[in-house]
Amino acid sequence: MNDSTLALRRERRLLMLLGWVCIALLAGALYLQYVKNEDPCPLCIIQRYFFAAIGIFAFLAAGIRNWRVIWVFELLIAIAAAGGVGTAARHLSIQMNPGFSCGFDTLQPIVDSLPPAQWFPGMFKVAGLCETVYPPIFGILLPGWALIGFAVILVAVAASLWRHRRKLAG
Repeated sequence: MNDSTLALRRERRLLMLLGWVCIALLAGALYLQYVKNEDPCPLCIIQRYFFAAIGIFAFLAAGIRNWRVIWVFELLIAIAAAGGVGTAARHLSIQMNPGFSCGFDTLQPIVDSLPPAQWFPGMFKVAGLCETVYPPIFGILLPGWALIGFAVILVAVAASLWRHRRKLAG
């Protein structure tokens, strides 16, 4: 095996790992929603969309052997992770500053009118308020965990894009 084949194999493993991590995080969100009765707010649902997009892009990229196409998918993953960082940071800011709101009345109809909310209402339908603080997990609020997840994904994919930039030139 040459270096390019080994690098591609490592890259595909990273992408599969990212995809499975996103599935696990979405499953955890559903557990909290249905078992712990922690209703998702508009910002929670937007974060779910970002994790779903990252997972889909990661699984699609893992099945490809062309570096340029993988690069495009990794760029899409990085963009989704950056959007997730912004959304989770906003959500965390709202929860840490009582009296602020995510604008439930304005965001809720927009988020609920998106097609996935119609297709999978159990996963993507708004049922709560952003300012509702649920019990922390290991001392970190839920949007804090999402922020950590998005940041780790963003750093991992950015490092991968940087590491493999020469393959795109060749």
